Amino acid sequence: MTGPNRSTAVMQRRVEPHDSLDDFPTPPWATRALLEFLVQQGFTAGGVAREPAANRGHMVRPLSEFFDRVEASDVHDYGVGYPVQDYLFGPDPDAVDWTITNPPFRLAEAFIARALRTSREGCAVIVRSAFLEGIGRHDRLFSVRPPAFVLQFSERVVMHKGRLSAKGSTATSYCWIVWLHEDQHLSGTTELFWVPPCRARLERSEDYPENTPTEAHEEGLQW
Repeated sequence: MTGPNRSTAVMQRRVEPHDSLDDFPTPPWATRALLEFLVQQGFTAGGVAREPAANRGHMVRPLSEFFDRVEASDVHDYGVGYPVQDYLFGPDPDAVDWTITNPPFRLAEAFIARALRTSREGCAVIVRSAFLEGIGRHDRLFSVRPPAFVLQFSERVVMHKGRLSAKGSTATSYCWIVWLHEDQHLSGTTELFWVPPCRARLERSEDYPENTPTEAHEEGLQW
């Protein structure tokens, strides 16, 4: 008698039903890692960002530490007061400086397409690293509009379905994909970076309403 198959290939599958909200909140430290990278690339704090899949606001809060204003909304009402809006429905919204989000995986390409049209400086999505694969996605997206940066996390970003927690583990790998406005991405090439271990430094105890991380630094970041 054989036990359950716990191979990495099986564990990495995060398949959601077609009508799923794909509710996997992003740990705030992972968003701070992106913002820290943007600072290293010469971008300064301020301006307006949009988070169109805001969920319960776990990405909005670190974005608010960097941007002057964050336009947050979601297609579902998670009870935190954000406007309920379908980002993909209707005409394009007014442009903002940056669009930064964790899109539903099956809708990620559509989110990216709209974000590219409505972001003055750039847009970034955190996705499973497997999103980089696929002939169709290469032909439709990456070969047509190459991202400026791919930021692969060297430590695992733990995302639990339906809740944010400092505890737990995952076999799923995540990365940030960053596009810059065409006027700022003149080379047309994609640079790959590894995000070094940074959770212990960028995580804060107040990030987790119900679970306090054991390694959180409470002094915070200074942009």
